[in-house]
Parts: sequence; C-alpha cells; structure tokens
Amino acid sequence: MQAFRNAAKPVVYLITITFLSWMILDLSGITGKGGFFTRTSVGSVNGESIEIKAFQNALTNAMNNRQRVTGSSATLEDREQASNEVWNSFVESALINEQIDKHHITTTADEVSDYIRNIPPQEFTTQPDLQTNGKFDLTKYQRWLASPVGQQYVPIFEAQSRDQILRNRLYISITADVYLSDVALWEKFRDQNEKVKISLTPIIGRMVVPDSAVTVTEDEIKAYYTAHTSTFTRPQTAFMHFVAVPRRLDASDSAAALARAKAVRDRIVSGQKFEDVAKVESADTASAKLGGDLGELTKGPGRDPAFDKAAFALPVNTVSEPVLSQFGYHIIQVTKKTADKKADKINARHILIPVELAGAHRNMVDAQTDSLQRLAADRLDPAALDTVARALKLPLAETGPVPVGSKVQLGSSVIPDAGVWAFKAKVGETSPVIDGEYASYVFRLDSLQEAGVPTYAQAHNAATAKVRDQKKEAKARQIADDLLKRVKGGTPLGDAAKALGLLNREFDPATRIAFPLTNPKLVGAAFALPVGALSGVIDTPDGLYVIKVLQKTPADSAQFVKDKDQMRSEAIRGLRQERVREFIASLHSSAKIVDRRTDVFNKTTAQTDAALAAQGGKQTP
Repeated sequence: MQAFRNAAKPVVYLITITFLSWMILDLSGITGKGGFFTRTSVGSVNGESIEIKAFQNALTNAMNNRQRVTGSSATLEDREQASNEVWNSFVESALINEQIDKHHITTTADEVSDYIRNIPPQEFTTQPDLQTNGKFDLTKYQRWLASPVGQQYVPIFEAQSRDQILRNRLYISITADVYLSDVALWEKFRDQNEKVKISLTPIIGRMVVPDSAVTVTEDEIKAYYTAHTSTFTRPQTAFMHFVAVPRRLDASDSAAALARAKAVRDRIVSGQKFEDVAKVESADTASAKLGGDLGELTKGPGRDPAFDKAAFALPVNTVSEPVLSQFGYHIIQVTKKTADKKADKINARHILIPVELAGAHRNMVDAQTDSLQRLAADRLDPAALDTVARALKLPLAETGPVPVGSKVQLGSSVIPDAGVWAFKAKVGETSPVIDGEYASYVFRLDSLQEAGVPTYAQAHNAATAKVRDQKKEAKARQIADDLLKRVKGGTPLGDAAKALGLLNREFDPATRIAFPLTNPKLVGAAFALPVGALSGVIDTPDGLYVIKVLQKTPADSAQFVKDKDQMRSEAIRGLRQERVREFIASLHSSAKIVDRRTDVFNKTTAQTDAALAAQGGKQTP
C-alpha cells in the first residue's frame, strides 16, 4: 500500500493537477475572477507579458528533465525550485532582449546558418552516432544536419542560435573595456600564492563571559528595543500541528531482511550466477547494473567497517554469509586479491538487501498511513486532524515557528514539502500525506503570522539577549587588553591565552583566497603584519581577536613573469563573466517585474476539491 501510494506522486501528477486545477477553476471563470480572456499572463517584465502557456510548457519541460536525470518523483519543494528557475530565465530573457533592441544589435541569416553548422547544441556533442573514436565528429553532425531528419530540427536551432549570437554581441559590447594591468595581475597572483601561518586567539564575549557576570535591567532592554526596532523584523511565519505515523524499523524488519539475504545466497550457492542474481535483487542500483561489481577496493577508511572487515577476510571466489552494515545485509564475493607494500587490494562484488518495513509491521504501518490519508489529508476542516489522532491513538504535536522559505524541522529530521505547502494553505487546512525519513505526516495550518516588527513583549527575549551580549563584549575587551599585556610582557600567546581560559590555535600556511578564516579584517591583518609581529585587539562584528604571524612565504615573482600572459587571459575571461553577472543584476534591480505566479498556481488540493465540489464537480468526502 505504501509503495502504491508513493507511486501516485510522480512529477507528472504534481504538474498536471496544478495546471488542470487552474484551467478548470480559473480559465473557465467559475471562480468569479474571470476566465481565459481576462487572465493569460503569469506576470510581466517592464510591461512585457509572460504568457501562462509558455511558462507552463517551460516548467513542464524542466520537471520532466529533472525526473529523467534523477529517476525519482518530484516533491513540492522540487517544483517550487523549478518554478523559480524557469521564472528567472523568463525574466532574464526579457531583460536581455530589451537591451538587444535598445542597442540595435542584429545578426544575419548567413551568420545564423554558419553558427548552426559549426557550433552544435551541447546535447548533440555526446550523441554516439555523431562521434568517431569517442570524440564528437563535426563532419558527421553536418551530414546529419543536411538529412531529412536533421532538417526538422533546423527551425529550433535557428531560434536558439540567433538568440545566442545576439546575446554574445551584447555581452561583448559591455565587456569590451575589461583589462588587467600588470600591477593588478600581480596582486591577483600574490593573493593566490603568498602564504602566511598565524597563531590566533578569539575573545568572543558570548563564549568567554558567563551570564552570571552581567546584569540586564528592564529599562536597558526597552531602550535597546526602541533604538533597534527595525532589526527585529521577522518574516511571515506559519504555526502548525501534525500527526505522524512512525516508520522506524524494528527487529522483525531486520529478521525479514536477513531471511531474504540468506535465500538470495542459497540461490547463488545452488548454482545461479552471482551477477545475474545481483542485477535482479541488489538495492545498490549502481553496482547491480554491473552484476554487483564494485571494482578494485583498497583497505582503509571510507567504507562501512563491517563490510570491509568481512570482504578483506573472505577467500577468493567464496560467497559470504549475510554481512550487516549501516546500509543493510550484503552478500559478498571477492574475485581477486593483490597485496603490495602500500596497501591490500581486492576486487569484489556484492548484493545489498536493505532492512526495510516488512511483513506484519509493514501492514500495520500501511494501514495507519492509509487511515491518515483517508481521514485527515487534504481537508479544509481543522477537526479532521484531531479526529485521526484519536482514531489512531497518535499524539497531536506542534512544529514550532516555520518562517517562509524555510523547511520544517522536527528534532533532527527535516521534513520535505511542509514548509512550501503551509504558505499556500488556508488556516485550518490539512496537508496531503508527506513522507519523511522516519514517518509519514499530515500537518494542519493553525495560524499565519504576517511579516513585520514584533511587539516589545514578543521581542523581549531577543532584545534581552542582545543587551546581555553587548555587556559581555565590553567585558571581553578587558580580557583582550589583559591578554595583550601578558604577551607584551614576554608570555607566549598560547600560554597567555591558556592562563586566561581562552582558546588558541595555530593555522597551517594558507593563501588569501583559501584562508581558513572568512573575516576580511583577520585576513588583512594576517598578511599585513611582518613575521613575529603581534596584532592589537582586532575588533570585528564576530568578536575580538589577537593574531601573531609565525611564518610567511612570498609569491614567486619569476613564476609570475612566466605565467603572466596565460593568467591575464584567464583573469580577463573571469572578469568579463563577472561584468555580465553584474550587468544582469543591475537590470533586475531597475526593472518593473510583476510576478503573479502565486495568484495563478497557488491552490492546494483541498482548495481545488472544495471549489469543484461547490460547482457540482468532485465531492469531498
């Protein structure tokens, strides 16, 4: 039942339901908001409409491509991400085309034809029929292009090629002045090659000063809140209850997996080929396609220790008994053993039998999940969740605040889809059944807290923490001054830090671009100070720090002269790409963009069912 229910949630289901619901409820006009002729746009860019049909086709293609690549069903989060990516591509295209028109950039039919013949679409360069000796063959491609089949693609290629030519010319026009002088190039080379080794002691107030060392008054808290009210602004936030049907494995599931693993081993011992059984039975799909082959394995870390211990102890061509690892039970066969001075090596293959819900335990979980689906999922009646909790004798639990754009986290488990669903739902509505790693859930939206500044009472705890941290920072500065005084008096930095209960760490030599610390003040100080020098107290938004430079390795100027021309070419290419990104970002920031996707596509299943039922269509149970 669980597998059947999961099979009903592929990407096509998500796309089709959303689109058809919109067509029925909106294009038909039965919602009272107008029909097709009053709403054909999903948004606009500087007044240029983005048509619903074009957007939906692009989204469908994106989701289908995703499913082909991953081979798995899409979640609501996947669709939300795809929708954003497709929307951004439409917006960017509209902005770029506007600039192409503005700058009167054109191309000719001959240029487009030449581009098609000599620069094939990327996906065609990997086609086996267009390769010779494993490499793309331009002559074969051109021959195919001239064939009746190839000619059918030409109109598509023409549109793509014309767009790319025009874009390239626009990008060239906005990056033509990009240049790097020798001085700027040397600075870049130095950043990549000069290294410094430091000793660092952080003095972070909230970490080194205990709460008991500071006192905070109500007047101070109120004053801070009044002076920093805007900093407490919070996003729209959902509050939910949920019922969960646990799917955690128990001893009966492990016993069932072991019994299956033994039966699989018996088939091999009885004469069936290991590779044939692996292709059918192994849950490790990557190796199953190869008959279970794992290739050459070297003894050492990186794999499950139980698997390694069994595999490297196994005689060649012997079929192991089931070996339990964190992934399930393995049937292992070693096909070759070698040993050299560096490491033991084996060639092995395996069949993986996962430990999963099975037998009576699976039947019970499936029955509970089906009841959860039947009694509580996709309802507008808030009492449905309470009813199913009583019926299944399961607790009704709370999620805590869920800010828009975040995922629902329950303990250490991150639950998919619920965070997206909550901001499409109406208060009191229940979600579809959502499968997490360890349970299946139905959520109920209890309330939505709108974005804005919380009241003093609501922000009291946060404001208290801020005031306390400020006072801790003041005391941390006293500790930092004491640390400097001790070091200047002759005590090594590490010893002085230890005496004050502070941490001290030495970092391996590193360059500016691969420095282990991201704070720019610390990076700047590390490279500015001479060897043996001690910094003052470096005050950063993260806290206070003291640095001592232990070692420096300068950049090799001779190597710079040797590599300069190649570096310039690569650096200019990168700068041009950055210029294009900045150009597009500036177009976005100044454009008038209207995004109506929420109005058009934001109905949940429960809302759609209710609207259809109200019109005499599908009746809700």
